[in-house]
Amino acid sequence: MSQIWNIDPSHTSLEFAVRHMMISTVRGSFKVSGGTVELDDQSKLLGVEATIETASINTKDAQRDGHLNAADFFDSATHPNITFKSTNVQASGDNNYKVEGHLTIRGETKPVILEVETSQQAKDPWGNTKIAASGTTKISRKEWGLVWNQALETGGVLVGDEVKITLDVQAAAPKA
Repeated sequence: MSQIWNIDPSHTSLEFAVRHMMISTVRGSFKVSGGTVELDDQSKLLGVEATIETASINTKDAQRDGHLNAADFFDSATHPNITFKSTNVQASGDNNYKVEGHLTIRGETKPVILEVETSQQAKDPWGNTKIAASGTTKISRKEWGLVWNQALETGGVLVGDEVKITLDVQAAAPKA
């Protein structure tokens, strides 16, 4: 028997890193607005779904964030969410999993694999049972239609293709 746990958006984050001008790394984050984690009776991970708000992007530069929300990148007005839904979960050690799933960005759905590590269950001061997980993956932004770029005078491009993604999730057990 499995249980569906709700992701706690206030204790969940999605961060990314991408090369900038081929010399540095820009980091940013998105708000995870909701989702679920499915666990079996022994707290083994069975599945995960998450929804991310594209307009919540924060790279600590308002002008860049505006460009990222525009049609050149996420087109937040047309595509307000990024979604992930697992399709297969395989244990790869104690509390470690390989989570395969579908990532949808700008209406394009592609398979990705997340390397995930889960925590033990814990009770918060109010008696709620919580569990956490951290997952990482790398994607090619071009595969999702995020192709805007600018050639540099010195050679190379302004924005790298490889995006490193880190997702830290906290979820609450269903109320009895």
